[in-house]
Amino acid sequence: MEYIYIGDIVNTHGIKGELRILSDFKYKENVFKKNFKIYIGKNKEEQIINTYRKHKMFDMITLVGFANINEVLKYKNMPVYINKKDLKIDGYLDEDLIGLSVYVKDKLIGKVTDIIKNSKYSILVITDKNMVPNLPEFIEKVDIDKHKIIIKEIEGLINENWYTNTISKYVWKRL
Repeated sequence: MEYIYIGDIVNTHGIKGELRILSDFKYKENVFKKNFKIYIGKNKEEQIINTYRKHKMFDMITLVGFANINEVLKYKNMPVYINKKDLKIDGYLDEDLIGLSVYVKDKLIGKVTDIIKNSKYSILVITDKNMVPNLPEFIEKVDIDKHKIIIKEIEGLINENWYTNTISKYVWKRL
């Protein structure tokens, strides 16, 4: 099973066992719905969502079989995960991009080493030195099957010399 982190239970709400989740997960509408399985805590305890509602900046859920605050207090401050296979989406997750090779035209720039998320879009960290917004204005093509991302050629977007110079220095030192 491949788990995907979707947020944290930050508190309870009221006395009827409702949980307050802080999540910036891109596909909330596919996850926060009745009868969807979630996994809570480091031991990934399986639970099923009974109800969902949005409240301010929080995603509020109740779990099947829990109707009292005292029963759900144990989940406070725990991470929440889903099984990737349960997620039905068109396209890919940001996490699927980590490790893909990044090119400008046919020139290798590096690999995606991390994803930085913000409220509007994600940012690809490429070989720890370059960052590219994950937006259609910057990304020409993503091919998960070929492990390849093609970035549009935009002057100043990528420090192409960094990767070339770093590799050259590494090879030179090895000789």
